[in-house]
Amino acid sequence: MKVRKIGIVSRYDKADAREMVKTVVEHFKDKVGIAVTPNSASYCKITDAEIIPIERMREAGVDLIVSIGGDGTVLRNISKMDDPLPLLGIHMGNLGFLVETAAEDAIPTIERILDGFEYEERKRLRVMLNGRELPSATNEVVLTTARPAKIMAFRITVDHCMIEEIRADGVVIATPTGSTAYAMSAGGPIIDPRVNATLIVPLAPFKLSARPWVVPSDRSIRVEITIPEKEAAIVIDGQHNFTMKMNDVITLTEAPNPARFVSTDITGFYQKVESKLR
Repeated sequence: MKVRKIGIVSRYDKADAREMVKTVVEHFKDKVGIAVTPNSASYCKITDAEIIPIERMREAGVDLIVSIGGDGTVLRNISKMDDPLPLLGIHMGNLGFLVETAAEDAIPTIERILDGFEYEERKRLRVMLNGRELPSATNEVVLTTARPAKIMAFRITVDHCMIEEIRADGVVIATPTGSTAYAMSAGGPIIDPRVNATLIVPLAPFKLSARPWVVPSDRSIRVEITIPEKEAAIVIDGQHNFTMKMNDVITLTEAPNPARFVSTDITGFYQKVESKLR
């Protein structure tokens, strides 16, 4: 499919990211339709492009998102879209595990994919708190003590079967995409994104037998707090924060719409793990 319109969104606190937005707009404005989010347009002083919130870019005919920044920018962009558009990440951050393209390769990479591209779908987690839907997670949902140095007690069930009742600092429920993030730092396994699974990793559990679980992605995971008068912080992809207390129930299932990442053939998953995490 030939690209008719691209959407551009960037982080605002770095001058090189702002300059990259200007470079991309200037280079492609006569070749393809360009939409820029209001904040990116304001901070980058863009006047010769459509100004469209990322939530409305699909209905405005945008075919793919160019995200200029780091992994946080990518996660924030995806979380704002109910049905995420394919996304190409331009690396202007730190680690950059979710961004495929180096800044110096941005223009030739975009040039190449304008004539058509493929993308990889990555599962997300649908998050419900007491029946209220929260933003879906591309990386992970972290439940952790709302007060430092205060241990929590959790009951975790999968398809109505209890698998853990533990005291711990918290628990991470991660997608395969998020297995290389907080879950890995907490001792969880690295999972190939092509595996349909969900990862459950206790954080500093006060229990010798507590270990990470890998369950099928179509299972329903339920987490409850079992100690009264304690609160937990719910953090979704490091972008959204909520509070959970005694008798609250958080339920996680596979989200109906996946995240979509443009394939650039720059490197494979295992090569990326080797180069960025060793």
